[in-house]
Amino acid sequence: MILTVTLNAAIDRTYRIDGFALDVVNRPQESWIVAGGKGINVARVVHRLGGNVVATGLLGGHNGEFIAAALADEGVRGEFVRVAGESRTCIAAVDHTRKSQTEINEIGPTISEAELTAFNDRYCELLDELRPHYVTLSGSVPSGVPESVYRDMIGCARDYGALCVLDSSSDPLRQGVTAEPWMVKPNMAELEHLSGMSAHTPHEVADLASETLELGVSVVVATMGSQGCVCVTNQDRFRVRSPDVPFVSAVGSGDAFLGAFLVATEQGASIRDACRRGVAAGADNACRYGAGFVEREEVDRLAAHSVIEPV
Repeated sequence: MILTVTLNAAIDRTYRIDGFALDVVNRPQESWIVAGGKGINVARVVHRLGGNVVATGLLGGHNGEFIAAALADEGVRGEFVRVAGESRTCIAAVDHTRKSQTEINEIGPTISEAELTAFNDRYCELLDELRPHYVTLSGSVPSGVPESVYRDMIGCARDYGALCVLDSSSDPLRQGVTAEPWMVKPNMAELEHLSGMSAHTPHEVADLASETLELGVSVVVATMGSQGCVCVTNQDRFRVRSPDVPFVSAVGSGDAFLGAFLVATEQGASIRDACRRGVAAGADNACRYGAGFVEREEVDRLAAHSVIEPV
């Protein structure tokens, strides 16, 4: 069982606009609207790959109603706490001509102290009810929620025997790491922010990731888009190269990695094999519009072409 947390859920709108430009009217050739937010994307991938998952977090307004209904239609169980504000909308404009992607992400609702207390109570109830193997804490923190929230949630989950995976940025990531989650999954920008240093080669990425291990984390995976990932544990350091795929959109590929990785490890795969499947899921996601709509057969195929090498 995997429990995913999305405190700042969203409606994700993706527009394909070839020749996208500023200061003009842009008319999309195609568009897609789906429930989003990093933890929701992870839950979608887990569900589509045959894992058992429950998604929780905060939802508000008409957007929140859409997100809840969309997840239900997909067959993903949602256990969200409702808030007074409106859940955000995130827009991605993908331009195939220029091979670019422009994103506009709203900040999200302001959460009251009473709403946060209600969520914390529901979170503890779900930990007690589900006894999840993994808890994922993903994405940004909405206004009104302290940046220490993930640190506190990791401590609570540990009391119920769950392994926590942290995938956030800025201070919520920095503070969350101090609670010693089992795994941290930053992208390159997040890893560099966490360490305060830059990295240009897989070896340098592994060195930065190793610093996070010293804080008590067991697994650090730095996702690098089309370059695959670098994984560091106390016993291993390696890179998984991503297979070549026809690129469509980068939205949610890191979340696809995490969902596939956790399903694989929960089914008994090694960290190496789980990373291979994670990279394959990220590559499959990059071939599609809408975050997390991977196909199990394609993930299997791409995993066979994901090369592991030491760093």
